[in-house]
Amino acid sequence: YLCYSIMLTGFVYPVVVYSIWSSSGFITAFNDDPAFGCGMHDFAGSGVVHMTGGMTALVAAKVLGPRIGRFYDADGNKLPEPHTFPPHSVALQVLGTFILWVGWYGFNPGSTLAIASAASGNVAALCAVTTTIAAATSAVTAMFTDMLMTRKKTGETMYDITMAMNGALGGLVSITAGCSVVTPWAAFIIGIIGGWTYIFWSSLLVKLKIDDAVDAIPVHFGCGIWGCIAVGLFAKPSLVGEAYGEHGHYGVFYNVSDWNLFACQICGVLWIIGWVAMVMTPFFHVLNILGLFRVDTVEEEVGLDISHHKGAAYDLSGPTEAQVEKYEISTSQRKLEVPKDDGEEAPKDDGEDAA
Repeated sequence: YLCYSIMLTGFVYPVVVYSIWSSSGFITAFNDDPAFGCGMHDFAGSGVVHMTGGMTALVAAKVLGPRIGRFYDADGNKLPEPHTFPPHSVALQVLGTFILWVGWYGFNPGSTLAIASAASGNVAALCAVTTTIAAATSAVTAMFTDMLMTRKKTGETMYDITMAMNGALGGLVSITAGCSVVTPWAAFIIGIIGGWTYIFWSSLLVKLKIDDAVDAIPVHFGCGIWGCIAVGLFAKPSLVGEAYGEHGHYGVFYNVSDWNLFACQICGVLWIIGWVAMVMTPFFHVLNILGLFRVDTVEEEVGLDISHHKGAAYDLSGPTEAQVEKYEISTSQRKLEVPKDDGEEAPKDDGEDAA
């Protein structure tokens, strides 16, 4: 944990952040001579934050390999269908998703950094609106698309709450880059495609036999790519002016002859993928060679909560039969009438007094 956390936060993220958000970055939108005349527009980090983390997760999952029993049985034979490990608690999953969703209102509108004028106030307000629309739309799209795919495959109609939750997170990631420069109707479309993007990447990883336990790669990497590309399509001129200043390059849908912003967004995506892969691939291979990356099979089956963290995170075991029997005996003894002393007169029943 500590090794890759230090590597990621100390060497990978700083370079990506500097290149895109610093006024001295080579692909930034905040210097006097930006790349392609506009620079990369990533307002709150679809690329800088989410793609970087998602690409790291992709490299890690590939080097680490799948969990025991995910794609192959104990003898190494390919399973007819990949085994699905159920979540510990869907209720906690939903709670965690909504905590993240609420936090995103600090993430996206908060990237305005200050509300010092009507213009900056408009930017922050727009960010809140587009964030809400994209997340809700993506959640519904992912869940109902998965339902239709399941119905076509099995003939049964089932609604997967996990799809809705990950779809919401995918929508949040998708809108993060363009939350300040797209209109509400564009956020709706971005959310729909964000839900489909999540499902596509999730299915692709299974086909490639890359085991992502929580679908972090589809949410952060896949939807992060889409979020960056969406800016090159939907960035509205007047909104770009408020958020970044006038530079004359906007979304393709507003000027089909101007592809500068779209091209810059693509270059930014490729730069992030290249830098993260170049640094983290050899790093994870070194960890693996040193035996620091994956636990042995016994520890994996027992669970890392027990082997590394002094106990299970969830105590799902019920009382033993001996404990239940002991409790029942204790309860029955408390109900027994205690014998009275010889000199003590028994209390009269209220019914007898009435009689």
